[in-house]
Amino acid sequence: MTATATQDPTALRTHPFALIPALLVCGAAVLLFGFLLPIAGYAMLAAGLVGAWLCDRSGRTERLLADLALIAVGQVIISTASMKADLSDAGMVRFAVVLGLAVLVPFLISRFLYRERTIRFPWRTGNRWNRTQWLYLIFVTLAGWLILPFYFITSGVYQNWPTVTEPDEIGRLLIGVIAVGTWDELFFICTVFVLLRRHFPTWQANLLQTIVFVSFLWELGYQSWGPLLTIPFALIQGYTFKLTKSLGYVFTVHMLFDAVVFAVIVYAHTGWPAIFLLAP
Repeated sequence: MTATATQDPTALRTHPFALIPALLVCGAAVLLFGFLLPIAGYAMLAAGLVGAWLCDRSGRTERLLADLALIAVGQVIISTASMKADLSDAGMVRFAVVLGLAVLVPFLISRFLYRERTIRFPWRTGNRWNRTQWLYLIFVTLAGWLILPFYFITSGVYQNWPTVTEPDEIGRLLIGVIAVGTWDELFFICTVFVLLRRHFPTWQANLLQTIVFVSFLWELGYQSWGPLLTIPFALIQGYTFKLTKSLGYVFTVHMLFDAVVFAVIVYAHTGWPAIFLLAP
């Protein structure tokens, strides 16, 4: 399979066999973050990287090992600490350090060791948002407002976040939600998705990054039937980035969605703000 118009413009020589190591590397996230089985997850990552090396060595693929290694490095860094929501001082520092390194280390390796500029964070594109983009922002906000209260409260997953009743606790929750939501786009979209698009058509790269995205969100707290919401969200975010090429836009989408998440968690713990039409 050669690079096609549906792939990233910087696409490299690739082959259908490349899907096997990519599935192993991305699928390791299910073990690392979904089932919390680090040894099995590391073994799966190693198998994927060996498979990528064999694909490159055979000449079927080009730089598959180099790119999958960056994704694997990020996952290993994340797996070194619990990603369960924690608003303590130590917990917030842990999140900042571990998640920060998961983005920074692959970026630095790519930029200074590989001497490539594949991983970028295109905040501005120079293009004004069109009417469809503005309408989509409204749609995301309304959809979250209607669906999220029912999900968080009826499933009980709001209890996966610490109880927040005092102003300082609510403030910490807000900071955490914003920080993790921002990181999601930097890692899953601007790093994992972009690297995968060099080797696979957009739809395949998007499905692969979704495996990692949703597995992380599961550990963070989006459990029960949460994947029914997080899977389409991750897919749409990837596709939206492909269309807009704008980190600023997908970040805005994510922040609007997370603003509703924040309000729902506070409401579930305090009964305020009572603004949700379908809240149980």
